[in-house]
Amino acid sequence: MRDKHGLNIPRLSILSPEKLELIHLSTLEVLRRTGILVKEPRALEILKEAGCLIDGERVRIPAQLVEWALEKTPPRVTMCDRAGRPAMYLEKNNTYFGTGSDTPYIIDLDTGGRRNTVLADIENVSRLVDGLEDLSFAMCSGIASDVNPQVSDIYHFEAMVGNTEKPIVFTSWRMENLEAIITMAEEVAGGTESLRMNPFIALYTEPISPLTLARESTQKLMYLAEKGLPVVFAPGLMTGGTGPSTLAGGIIQGNAEALAGFVLANLVRPGTPLIYGGSGEPMDMAAMVMSYAAPESMMVVSALTDLARYYRLPVFSYAGCSDSNLYDQQASLESAVWILLSSLSGGNLVHDVGYINNGLTTSLEQLAVSDEVIGMVRRITGGIEVNEETMALSLIEKIGPGGEYLTSDHTLQHFRENWFPRLISRLPYEKWVQAGKKDLGTRAKERVRHILKHHRPRPLDDRLKAELRKIVRAKDR
Repeated sequence: MRDKHGLNIPRLSILSPEKLELIHLSTLEVLRRTGILVKEPRALEILKEAGCLIDGERVRIPAQLVEWALEKTPPRVTMCDRAGRPAMYLEKNNTYFGTGSDTPYIIDLDTGGRRNTVLADIENVSRLVDGLEDLSFAMCSGIASDVNPQVSDIYHFEAMVGNTEKPIVFTSWRMENLEAIITMAEEVAGGTESLRMNPFIALYTEPISPLTLARESTQKLMYLAEKGLPVVFAPGLMTGGTGPSTLAGGIIQGNAEALAGFVLANLVRPGTPLIYGGSGEPMDMAAMVMSYAAPESMMVVSALTDLARYYRLPVFSYAGCSDSNLYDQQASLESAVWILLSSLSGGNLVHDVGYINNGLTTSLEQLAVSDEVIGMVRRITGGIEVNEETMALSLIEKIGPGGEYLTSDHTLQHFRENWFPRLISRLPYEKWVQAGKKDLGTRAKERVRHILKHHRPRPLDDRLKAELRKIVRAKDR
């Protein structure tokens, strides 16, 4: 791939153009012939009026309607920070990394043991994201166990928006909670129109595999479409469990589930800012768990990224996650491979950084080390600039055989272009011993503690904090 500056940027494609077209045509056939279950009555009426064949809750969608929806969906979604400044342009191969959502457990920074997530953890994760240079957006990374579970999603949003200026991708348990969260976001943005014009939030919701648009997720999708706000609508099937065990079959089914939602959202509001994506983790038949870090998971997500490019859609992707039950060598290995693959594939909104334990647990050390890896990978995927200055022919001639470059002005001007680590150690053995023989996990823990102690995101003003607290308390009652 060649970017606007003429650099050859390394990129990876899993699917050839011929395979992409075959998968697309097969998806259209699934939607036309097999159809999809739709559990929301109002959605059934909208789809019927658009020309779909309705048989009870089974909806069969004609190919031309799918093609129309793809044409109407914007190829770019711009997400802003909390102050309304553009922060992420979700399009083409622009890649941004962030945390994951809704883990019931967290690795305690002090004891190293796994425990239930509490609201303070979500505040800490949000502040940590705000302080880590190579993370671009936040998800809550937990389910707070110390607040009313009926409205914990509203508490999560308050914790995130109060502790990071970066864009937020959020989840919501039910429609009335979603309405409260959108009201809070509108307060922060300065009004309904301001939020629509400069959105700092995106909702994550999904169809239910296999081939079902559940009532509440469909209501959420339609509500965000009416508001004109970004929404990630991405299937999360398990190949061999809730989808075919073959990767091609899983990709086709997941694609059908996503595109059915795209049709509905565009019928509600043409041009809804939708973000494509999804996953296809295999069911590990030995452990009977969904494997986040299996090579097949990575292949499916990369293939869906190829499909997003084929459709000219922004895409939700994965990285920085592991199936390990603690932060260890396995977690680092799997996280690094995920990050490199997602970057080479060109995923846009790349989430789940910091996940371990098959997506059930958040590790702050994993989050910090993954941030380091993201910086390293960005250097690799930035390409090599080749011009008169960088080729340095006159310098090579000047120094000649047997010379040295350390003291040259050219080295002084360019050495900072190299990537320098914040956590990874390059110290010689003796100096490493003198510094305490700290391993990567120890250094990561120290960096997390330093950021949580010293980094303070720009606070919300007192009036706004009071207004948000009022909304949360009203819903809690």
